[in-house]
Amino acid sequence: MSDLLWPGDDRAGDLFTDASVLSAMVRAEAAWLDALVLHGIADPGARDDLTGLIGPDDVSLVAAGAESGGNPLIPLLKLLRTRLEARNPAAAKWLHKGLTSQDVIDTGLVLCLRDTVSRIRDDLAAQVAGLARLAGEHRSTPMTGRTLTQHAIPITFGLKAAGWLTGVLDARDRLAAAADLPLQIGGAAGSLAAPVALAGSPAVVRDLVETTAATLGLPVRGPWHTARAPLTGIADALVTCTDAWGRIANDVLVGARPEIHELAEGTVAGRGGSSAMPNKQNPVLSILIRRAALAAPFLAATVHAGAAAAVDERPDGGWHVEWATLRTLARRTVTAGAQTAELLAGLRVETSRMLANLAAARPGIDAEQRSIAPEAAPGEPYPGATDEIVDAAIARAEEPPKC
Repeated sequence: MSDLLWPGDDRAGDLFTDASVLSAMVRAEAAWLDALVLHGIADPGARDDLTGLIGPDDVSLVAAGAESGGNPLIPLLKLLRTRLEARNPAAAKWLHKGLTSQDVIDTGLVLCLRDTVSRIRDDLAAQVAGLARLAGEHRSTPMTGRTLTQHAIPITFGLKAAGWLTGVLDARDRLAAAADLPLQIGGAAGSLAAPVALAGSPAVVRDLVETTAATLGLPVRGPWHTARAPLTGIADALVTCTDAWGRIANDVLVGARPEIHELAEGTVAGRGGSSAMPNKQNPVLSILIRRAALAAPFLAATVHAGAAAAVDERPDGGWHVEWATLRTLARRTVTAGAQTAELLAGLRVETSRMLANLAAARPGIDAEQRSIAPEAAPGEPYPGATDEIVDAAIARAEEPPKC
């Protein structure tokens, strides 16, 4: 999968592609079928892992058939049953029995989101390590602090890096707290009526659900057909990530301006050029990260709008709007995470230019210090609690995420 109008989308690879969504839904169906057999509800011969029945070449066929029923699971089931009948008629008979479309689609989305979170966690770990290093190395590197676009007081680049690190750590913790996405099984209207009718009792259905969840590696909770907090929570966590990365990109974009020139992206052959101006070296990674940070909140807002539009026992449109929105948000967040990790790994800190800009900002930039401590000599350090702030951020970076 690639997106011509979202440069860098290829970094997300196969995550949340149409083919991976189909595969996730098939896995959900297979796990439920296996549970039915294991608990003696389905015929022993009905056991089938469904391997090889559906592949990437089937995406177009399923997509074309999705409109007639309003969701892709209906044509997928038709295709599965047709192919399964030839090799395992018992499995074809028991396939999907007791489930509803929302069970399988929601669980498929959860599986794709779990893979997305795993990838983002890897990039967050790389970012945390890189930022902790920058904060430590530059705790005493003087530079101009700026507020509301104007010179404020002297700070150090280590303090700035510690601020970036704090944002990334907040994102890491928010993602960890939202990542425990649950299995969805509720039957036609969230009452588990069909599974109970098949199994004979709610207790056996609990066992069925737990077995299915264990097969898929997902936590168990009650049906959440119209209680969409698991999905709004993960959407918010993804935006917290792009917020943190956008803040870094914004600072790099300002620092990379030729008249400031305190920061620069790492040099990569062929990157940052212009179609018309050979003198340019555009900070492309930062531009693309900022783009993701600007777009992400509106995608999360759509997921919230869908949750707020929930009605009855399955939303009419509010559920449907989540699918592509979550996929777009997930892939864009993965892309921005990889770009941010690369940006930080190659970031060039122009310490001499930081010092020169600070000198040029004097004496005005020392105004607060003179008013608070008039006895201070011109240019005397004004560190405040910089060391303590940097140390605290680095110490937090060494701790596990807080869920």
